[in-house]
Amino acid sequence: MSELQQKLTVSASPHFRSRQTTSGIMLDVIVALVPSLVASYIIFGVRTLVLSSVSVISCVAFEYFSRRIMKRHNTIGDLSAIVTGLLLAFNVPASMPVWTVIIGDFFAIVIAKQFFGGIGQNFVNPALIGRIVLMSSFPSKMGSFPEPLVSTVPITSATPLVLLKSGEMPAESLLGMFFGLRGGCLGEVCTAALLIGFVYLLVRRVISWHIPVTYMGTVAVIMLIAGKGDFEYVLYELMAGGLVLGAVFMATDYTTSPVSKRGKIIYAAGCGIITSLIRIFGNLPEGVSFSIIIMNILVPHIEHMATPKPFGTPKKSKEAEDK
Repeated sequence: MSELQQKLTVSASPHFRSRQTTSGIMLDVIVALVPSLVASYIIFGVRTLVLSSVSVISCVAFEYFSRRIMKRHNTIGDLSAIVTGLLLAFNVPASMPVWTVIIGDFFAIVIAKQFFGGIGQNFVNPALIGRIVLMSSFPSKMGSFPEPLVSTVPITSATPLVLLKSGEMPAESLLGMFFGLRGGCLGEVCTAALLIGFVYLLVRRVISWHIPVTYMGTVAVIMLIAGKGDFEYVLYELMAGGLVLGAVFMATDYTTSPVSKRGKIIYAAGCGIITSLIRIFGNLPEGVSFSIIIMNILVPHIEHMATPKPFGTPKKSKEAEDK
């Protein structure tokens, strides 16, 4: 074969290969979650470690045994089950019974993930499915939030998001909200720790800014209108619930989010709009889980609309489009 023929040889895509691996990406996500894990331990005590450990072990076990039963190759080495376990634990309060978390892990791994073929084939975020199952099955337990820095006394308090829903301003200062001195789920309370993880993922190029910034920005704009220009109200809305956790770590899931930049912006804006509508008009004070799940389902349609046409593709005539 001549040198010219070698240059004209076309191989199958992808033509550019990345050194990133699934396990490497998941390891980066785990590292990004560590600041939130440490902050949660400081705020809620040893229950953070108990629930997180049980959730991770359960997810890994469910993935291993479900793959064996389905006669599929072992995938626990890709670390995705560990990420799901951590995220699900971060979405429950410190007072949540251990056995209920295991139920959520089962639905996240077996039902939402393995029933659809495993990693890369699930169409919704597994951790959010587990959270929604727990919210629907154990609403009182999912709504009981121990006070921060009180690890042994079973005192529960209303979260700032619940107070905002009822028209009251939270007693916590914005600085206290930023550092997690408030009621809430394990991994959502400390905004500072979540932002550290966000910056780490950006630096490592695991995610781009498009989804988190667009998601939180959309909520901020809508809440600014709903709050009649009250910037303090907007900041409370951004930090009071699981918005930052969802925008950074769950809405950006590779499998369930768009690939194109335009698709990511449309997807994230949709998440922000639905979250805001649920918070303003719905019965629930929080709307992050449901908004991300709804937009996960719409991702194929968003990709179809937002994916650019390959260079050189001829435009269809009007007569052909009518046919």
